[in-house]
Amino acid sequence: MAKPTGFLEFYRELPTRRPVNQRVGDWLEVYEEFPEENLRDQAARCMDCGIPFCHQGCPLGNMIPDWNDQIYRGKWEDAIERLHATNNFPEFTGRLCPAPCETSCVLGINQDPVTIKQVEVEIIEHAFSEGWVVPVPPKNKTGKKVAVVGSGPAGLAAAQQLARAGHAVTVFERADRIGGLLRYGIPDFKMQKEFIDRRLHQMEAEGVIFKPSTNVGVDIDGDTLKAQFDAVCLAGGSTVARDLPVEGRELEGVYPAMTYLPEQNKKNAGDDISDISYISAENKRVIILGGGDTGADCLGTAIRQGASEVLQYELLPRPPESRADGQPWPTYPNIYRVSSAHEEGGVRDYSIMTKSLSGENGVLKKLHAVRVEMVSGDDGRMVMEEIPSSEFEVDVDILLLAMGFIGPEQDGLLGQLGVEITDRGNVAAGSNKMTSVDGVFVAGDMTRGQSLIVWAIAEGRTAARHVDEYLMGSSALPAPL
Repeated sequence: MAKPTGFLEFYRELPTRRPVNQRVGDWLEVYEEFPEENLRDQAARCMDCGIPFCHQGCPLGNMIPDWNDQIYRGKWEDAIERLHATNNFPEFTGRLCPAPCETSCVLGINQDPVTIKQVEVEIIEHAFSEGWVVPVPPKNKTGKKVAVVGSGPAGLAAAQQLARAGHAVTVFERADRIGGLLRYGIPDFKMQKEFIDRRLHQMEAEGVIFKPSTNVGVDIDGDTLKAQFDAVCLAGGSTVARDLPVEGRELEGVYPAMTYLPEQNKKNAGDDISDISYISAENKRVIILGGGDTGADCLGTAIRQGASEVLQYELLPRPPESRADGQPWPTYPNIYRVSSAHEEGGVRDYSIMTKSLSGENGVLKKLHAVRVEMVSGDDGRMVMEEIPSSEFEVDVDILLLAMGFIGPEQDGLLGQLGVEITDRGNVAAGSNKMTSVDGVFVAGDMTRGQSLIVWAIAEGRTAARHVDEYLMGSSALPAPL
């Protein structure tokens, strides 16, 4: 145990966010440095519980009490070794994961939980600064070739594990850069892309071959892929966005979030983005439909682009400030959360249903909506009903659809391979992550549906173990799921 009285002596503390008027003028990460002494105090709050429920909360099974104790005692090198034992990319999860481990923290029953996520990211950043994160090439090559389709966190985790097992791994990505949604779906103010690039350099040194700008299913068909590789791991994500089926959807000015966000990331990377494809919110009134993380990403991006006003509408009611009775500890609660983007501006509103859009000369001008409420239906279940006489309209120049994703793209590669699809539209897989096609495995959102980055990495690590077993008859790779 780090310090037996630590949870009594120290309060939860997070790093300070840079002043709003400063950070909205750039695309750098919003947090200031966190002093090592403060971090040590935060690690000291960990109680090393008899049953550490944080393990249950983390899909990766991160050994959180272990590395909290090591940070408190100044054993940084031991801490990164223990952290890397379960997580390939703690620099990603430490920045982007919503931390279900913290909502499972035993201290959180009657106090603020341990700042697990901050300790995690500080461990990996300290390790990089000390030069401890180095390539781990395999001692022996197996002679087997594996294709990984998709370079998001699931694909990268699977690729690194398989390369370290000695297989020749090629990662295919249809975008022009490797990283999937980490690269083009996450704004730079949440994670700068240098953190992806340094990991890719490590993986290349471990033998992974990256092939961006290669759309498998178009540039390479499914049969060719199977013929060229001994096994295939599908990690293409859940990329079909939930659309808005209302009158006026076709108007100019309505964009899916994943059309809007990538262009700004490319611009930040120095790409020459044409005025035709670049969507700028400068001096425009923006409405975002969707109250989740992607909506917040759109909000922060629009503010930095110079939007005159930003409104964020959510169909569901405003979440409560604290746990509802039906979401007791240690479950992950649906509560009202304020991201860094919400601090920067914009107005959030809830229980709003878009009814139609209207415009002039094919260009979006107004959003027409109605307020809704949840009521008990005839069968006792809660249903959504429109509130009479609550209709309203609002001027809008840009409407961003950030309402989530409904599944993977089924045309192209999945159709060519003939993999079975579940009734929810995802790729079906057995407990060994193999699809209905022999030698073809699947990991991440493509099979479990839209989920968290920590689940994606866990899926990738698990799929890698089963691919290794398929190729070699047994595997020493760890599998968290």
